[in-house]
This record gives sequence, C-alpha cells and structure tokens, in this order.
Amino acid sequence: MVVIDSIKMDAIKTADFRKFLTAVGVDGKAMVVTPAVDQTIVKSARNIPGVVTTPASILSVYDILNAKYLVVDKDALAKIEEVYA
Repeated sequence: MVVIDSIKMDAIKTADFRKFLTAVGVDGKAMVVTPAVDQTIVKSARNIPGVVTTPASILSVYDILNAKYLVVDKDALAKIEEVYA
C-alpha cells in the first residue's frame, strides 16, 4: 500500500497520471483510492490497463484483492477509517 499526501491532477491527461504512478513505484495492477469521486483522476486513469479508481466510501473487496498496489490518498485513509471502523 502506498499512502500519498494528496492525489491531484491539474488536467485530464493519461500520460501525466501514468508518470505519477511510475513516480510512486506502481508498475502493475493498481487501485487508486480517493476521498471522493474526482472526475479528473477517473478520466486520467481509465485508459491505463489494470488501474481502477474508487472513492473511499465504496471500496470493493474484489478490486482490493485483485490489485498488486493500493494507492491511497491520506484523506481517503481517514474516510476509510470513518466509514469502515
């Protein structure tokens, strides 16, 4: 699991999101968890094979187990604790 201070994208660009994933050491199937639905992240990641994005409030056990990497925004981690604790 990789916890990031903040996952923010300035523009909808798959190449930029791929660079972000590479920078944090992700090189395979990944689940990116955000505090809420972020259309910029969703649209930037949707063309990358094996990458799934989801808000923290609706996590899927299947997607978590299927992912090699779990990339979580720090605020999303707090939301996960709030919803599932």
